[in-house]
This record gives sequence, structure tokens and C-alpha cells, in this order.
Amino acid sequence: MNTLKLEKFTLGPLATNAYLLVKPELNRAVVIDPGMHPQPLLKRLEGLDIEAVLLTHAHFDHIGGVEAVRRMKGCPVYLHDAEADWLTDPELNGSTLWPELGEPVSTEPAEYALEDGQRLELLGETFRVLHLPGHSPGSVGFLHGGTLFGGDALFRLSVGRTDLPGGSSRELHDSIHTKLFTLPDEVIVHPGHGPKTTIGFEKEHNPYV
Repeated sequence: MNTLKLEKFTLGPLATNAYLLVKPELNRAVVIDPGMHPQPLLKRLEGLDIEAVLLTHAHFDHIGGVEAVRRMKGCPVYLHDAEADWLTDPELNGSTLWPELGEPVSTEPAEYALEDGQRLELLGETFRVLHLPGHSPGSVGFLHGGTLFGGDALFRLSVGRTDLPGGSSRELHDSIHTKLFTLPDEVIVHPGHGPKTTIGFEKEHNPYV
């Protein structure tokens, strides 16, 4: 993250981590997973140009602020094609499963589809897309240098749940072992919930993998 400034916003009833990557000299930024109740994030976006909204997956707690950011900044949204319909369908994105947490979430479709191995050129930097199915079919991580934004695949001392529609414990295990645990141990993982960790720490201590 040497030339980017990283800011974290913990949003909504499920304490979802939204990330803002800012290139200060350009006054430009990228948003990763704008979640529910995004007001603190939206306030920070005032005065910034937003190049893109990157989604690690399309569960409701990660996409609750997508439309607000897109309306405010006119920026495109990137999402893996396996979940192309989830933004527009509250049943698929899970927002109808827990009505006590809020209204059904529905947004316009993503402008761009992500795929494994893709390289995104944003903010003058390169982000590599890792497809990480298991928590959800279209889960991805974004790798920038020694930093990974991993969504809900891998947490500190835990992993993403696999009991939601499209989830698979076998696929999640494969994603972690073939895509994440092959990264250098020093790679810092910024997950969709909870504190950051490293690949090496999880390989040694995570009881679920």
C-alpha cells in the first residue's frame, strides 16, 4: 500500500468492513464493499473522485451502500459474473432472509464483470483478481502488492460461512488452500469482517483450515 492510503469503515448491523483506497496526490479513490448504513463513508467521499466500486461478493451487508455511492459519484461497479443477478435480486443477495436487519436491498447491475486472474488498472496501480468461491459463488479477493482484500473467504482465526445459498465448504477449503495459502506469508489480509491478519498467521493458527 506504499502509494495508497487505506481507510476502513465498519458499517451496518453486521459490522461489515468497507475499505477506501485513496491516491492523495490525485484526489482519487476506490471503494471496496460499501455496506449498509454507509453515511460515514459517504461523508468521507465528499471532494474525492471515485474511480470504481469493487465488490468482493454481493451479499446484502456488502452492497447496501452501492447505489448511494454510485449516485453520488457516478462511478462503475465491478462484480464477478457468477453473482451478476444478485445486485438486482433481494432474495439472491440475502436481504430478505433477515428482515429485522433492514429493507430488501436492490441496486442496478454492475457495469463490469470480474474474472480470476484479471488485472485491474486503477489509481495508477494494479490489482489482481482472485476468484475465491465457497462463501458465495462469485467471491473474489483483490491483491495489491502485499495486501489482499479478501471479502468473507478468510478471517482472523476463522473462515466465511458456507450455509447460505451457493455456499460450499469444499470450494471454500480449495480456495483458501490453492489461492490464498500459496501467497507469501507476509501478505496482509483485510477481511470483510473483523481485524486484519496475515497469510502466515492463518496458515499456522487458523483452526478451520
